[in-house]
Amino acid sequence: MPNYLFTSESVSEGHPDKVADQISDAILDAYLAQDPDSRVAVETMVTTDKVVLAGEVRSEGVITCNDIEEIVRRVVRNIGYVYPDLHFNANTLEVTNYIHNQSDDIAQGVDADAASGKPQGAGDQGMMFGFACKEIEEDGQGNSVLMPMPLYYAHGLVKELARIRKNESIMPYLRPDSKSQVTVEYGQTGRTPKRIDTIVIATQHDAGVEQDQIKQDLNDHLLPRVIADHLRDGETKLIVNKTGKFIAGGPHADAGLTGRKIIVDTYGGRGAHGGGAFSGKDPSKVDRSAAYAARHVAKNLVAAGLADRVEIQIAYVIGKADPVSIFVDSSGTAKHGLCDHDLSKIVENTFDLRPGGIINHLGLKKPIYQQTAAYGHFGRIHLPWEQLDAVEKLRRHAG
Repeated sequence: MPNYLFTSESVSEGHPDKVADQISDAILDAYLAQDPDSRVAVETMVTTDKVVLAGEVRSEGVITCNDIEEIVRRVVRNIGYVYPDLHFNANTLEVTNYIHNQSDDIAQGVDADAASGKPQGAGDQGMMFGFACKEIEEDGQGNSVLMPMPLYYAHGLVKELARIRKNESIMPYLRPDSKSQVTVEYGQTGRTPKRIDTIVIATQHDAGVEQDQIKQDLNDHLLPRVIADHLRDGETKLIVNKTGKFIAGGPHADAGLTGRKIIVDTYGGRGAHGGGAFSGKDPSKVDRSAAYAARHVAKNLVAAGLADRVEIQIAYVIGKADPVSIFVDSSGTAKHGLCDHDLSKIVENTFDLRPGGIINHLGLKKPIYQQTAAYGHFGRIHLPWEQLDAVEKLRRHAG
């Protein structure tokens, strides 16, 4: 039987859509820093020397239009858009702000009421997915990762490329916008990664740089830092800037929008996605908080040794606290005589998956979100939904 190929992509912090995500989450963080109970849903569009903001906010925090404009400029400046020739410059761009107050109709259905004992309801209807697998079990420091290999390395390539651009002089022609794509060859079951088949990198650069030089620099300096030598062989293909050049980039070349890289944000297509974006949304929106909870559940199930691969779906209706449904799919990898129905019951007995329970357990009212808006929301071991704090409890409930 033939082996199988699976591909995932990632984009850098300078990609237009990710610029928009980072601005939205930086504004969210600013409100949460002043009022942890803030309700925020902020969308961002970026284009040639313009940033347009829209959305709804309810908060006791006092953040002025000037404050928001400075947040926008700070984010763009830190990404690296400070060159006049890129036509998207932190110092000269125009910020248009259409953010307004949140609807009271949403508030009355979502907010908890201590007097009546009403728990916090879900901020919207929908289904959220979490995923974990053993393709990448640990990072280089021995921390648990449990993420799909194609996405893990795709993130690693553009993240390291940005670090080189900001901190080293070995590739001085680099500019902020870049994308990566990694194709992994799997064994006949499609679950065991064997090798890297293809690496694709598109990176923005100064004019006058030869593509052969860029490819050689990436091969010499970038790939060895990110991808283990045993996964690259003489047949591994490296494709760089296939159109021949990548000088015009960023929001000047392609408008960016919040929430348009949801597969990059999650599992690179290896697991299902409910369709809701994360950035710019406070944790009362289950699009965000329940997706984090689902990842937390899936990762702990795999780390507990109850399955080698887990996908979990959690569904909600707006204003209701308890999930409508919880579904676990182990793709036949459940262990110790357990089946997927058993795993679902164990999850129900172990985790509080009501929005208030999720927010309290994972500490989601803190201003932690801008850091998630580039290089993926999962597999980053310092984030609260990545912690293996339920492993022993799951094992006890599994008997």
